[in-house]
Parts: sequence; C-alpha cells; structure tokens
Amino acid sequence: MSRGGATRGHLETPTLDREAAGLLRDISEHGGYAYAAMSGPAAAGDVRAAEAAREMAWEQLHSGPWHSVLPVWRDAYSMACLHVARLHYRGGELKEALRVLDLGLIMGGTLLRKDLEAAVERLSVEARDARFLGGQECEEEGLDKRLVREGIDLDKVLRILPIKSLSLKTVARRSALSLEGFLREFFLSDCPVVITDCMSQWPARTKWNDMDYLKTIAGDRTVPVEVGKNYLCSEWKQELITFSQFLERLQSNDPSAADPTYLAQHPLFDQINELRKDILIPDYCFAGGGELKSLNAWFGPAGTVTPLHHDPHHNILAQVVGAKYIRLYSSSFSEELYPHSETMLCNSSKVDLDDIDEKEYPKFMGLEFMDCILEEGEMLYIPPKWWHYVRSLTTSFSVSFWWSKPESSSDS
Repeated sequence: MSRGGATRGHLETPTLDREAAGLLRDISEHGGYAYAAMSGPAAAGDVRAAEAAREMAWEQLHSGPWHSVLPVWRDAYSMACLHVARLHYRGGELKEALRVLDLGLIMGGTLLRKDLEAAVERLSVEARDARFLGGQECEEEGLDKRLVREGIDLDKVLRILPIKSLSLKTVARRSALSLEGFLREFFLSDCPVVITDCMSQWPARTKWNDMDYLKTIAGDRTVPVEVGKNYLCSEWKQELITFSQFLERLQSNDPSAADPTYLAQHPLFDQINELRKDILIPDYCFAGGGELKSLNAWFGPAGTVTPLHHDPHHNILAQVVGAKYIRLYSSSFSEELYPHSETMLCNSSKVDLDDIDEKEYPKFMGLEFMDCILEEGEMLYIPPKWWHYVRSLTTSFSVSFWWSKPESSSDS
C-alpha cells in the first residue's frame, strides 16, 4: 500500500485494448457468458466484477488436467489479471498489483503476455525505487549474504548418498569441450558428460550467490514452489509465495526437515527477464540442429531430491550456485527400474534410492550406473530417456536447458 492512500496513473495495455472484443467473443462461444458480462464493469473500474471474472477463469484453469485446459481460458485469466492489477495499481497497492500480474504470467495464456510483461517491468522499477527511498536496501549491511559460503565435505556427503555412490563408474569429465567434440564423443552416442570451464562468462556465476542481489531483482515477485520431500510423496504440495519469502525459507532451512521448499522446474527466466540476462544458452544446445524446448530453474536448500526419472529431451543441467549429486541409469533400462503405471508418473521409478526395498524390486539390484558431483560452474549433459536421480548437497541454484532434434532428423 502507498502511504496516505496516494493514487498512481494508468497502466497501459495496448494488446488488451486491441484484442478485448475478439477475446470476449471467443470466451462466450466456450460458455463464458458470465465472465463476459463481468468484463465490462471490470474494465470500467468495478473491483468486485474484476475479482469475480478472475475467479471464474481460475476455476476453469483447475477444472481438469492442465493440458486439457482450453487456451481461451488461459487468455481470459490474463485479461482478468490485467484488470485486477490495474485497479490495485491505481489504488497504490504496488505489491498486490505485482502479485496478480505474476499470476497472469504463470497461469495465463500468450495473447496478452506483452501487456503483462510491460506492466511487470514498470511496477518492478517502482517497487525497487520505493524500497530504496524507504531505506530498505541498506538494512543489515556488512553481513555475509552469500547463499553458499563453503564447499562440501566428501566424507559427510557419502553418509547421506544412496548406497554405492561414487564407488563405481563416474561420469566422464571434459574441460571447455568444443561443440564438435561434444557432438562426436557424446551427443551422437547418447553418453553423459560433465563439462567444466564453460560458464565463466555468465554474470549469474557471481550475482546469484548474493542474497541481496536476488532480493533486489526478484524479491517482490510471486513464484510457485514445491513443499515436501518430493513429488511422489503424499504430503507433497505446491504454494505461491514471493521470492523474498522463498529466500527467507532458504536461510532458515533445517537440513533434516521433512518438508523443504523447492523452486523446481519453473520457467523463472520467462517470468523474470532480469535473471534471464544473467545466463547464456550453451552452444551445446544447438547440437544436431535442434530447437530449445524449455529453460527452467531449480533452486532450493541442501537435501532437496528429485526422484529417479527420465525426460524426453536432450538436457544440459548447468550448476550456477552450490553442488549436486546426480546418478544416471541408461535409457536401455526400463522394466528393471519399475516405472509407475499411472500415465502422469510413467517416467518416474518406484524405486526410492534413499531407501531401496530389495525384495520388492529385485531386478534393480546390481544395475550398472554412473554418477558424479556437479560443482559450481559445471554442466552435465543428460541424453534423452536416461534415468537420473538428483540430490542437492548444499543450497543449490541450477538451470536446465531442454532441446530436441528436428522431427525430420533421424536418430544416430
């Protein structure tokens, strides 16, 4: 809230102004008559109508599996978020306006994305200026605000890793691997590799280990997080919190806690452009003439685990802050890894590497694997369909780059 109830100007929404009539027509054709009826008063400044329209669209987004949601309802949610955010902004409620705009970016469609991004950029600058003028940027000067202050103790690490870790075959390591060398030695043969000395040009290498920098750039932004051991556990849930709240949870994290908070597999860099500027797309992602499919953030405390699973695309996992342990099983294994039968989890193994039930999963025992510890400034190439288990050994901030070969390209 602004002090004294001061009001602000108008948020420009040129795409919404141009596309509103056509979008409302499409929404009505898909049964959204009540939404369309609320949209006029919402655009005119009726707060209750704006919130009602947003709630209607929200219900449609949660009416079934995400992939079955009609695109028009995602665009409807974006429209409602712009209406609600504009009213909050007009009333001086900067943080609430930003929160609503972020929800539009996270849950909304593509039609009005430029309006959402432009509004977020404007409000983010105003929010930072307000913090600076309020003296909040100068708080706790002199304190060590690094996310990770020291390296790992290998003896301690081995006590918490799955059995046989780092005792058999380790992933090959190459320093400053050329694109030609990557293509010839690893990409064409579907073989994992750790690439070192390849991220020195990334501003993120220094900036992202600074808590103050992250708070300044993204503190007021709303992000989705996972809470719980991992997505296969019944207690697992998702929440929407501000980035500052997430960083506070990181600082207070108990490594033995059963419910760590993890910002996992989120397209953070589509949402927060300032962080996108801190990274570079590795040249390796263009191997095979492929196309980048997704760019995701993985940010959480020590002890976060991604269970054994496989993904459909080529993957470069870049370790920006902290360290992770990764274990990999060949894509040739499937039956031996006991995948879940449910469609949504068929790429995940029933085997819990942290507590292996040998009687329940006898085919798993004795399977060949390779593993590694991925340190700051290193990248790991994971070929498509290779099963992998990941554990954060420290507070960790990673970026994954998924890409695929052109459909016309034959597998080598």
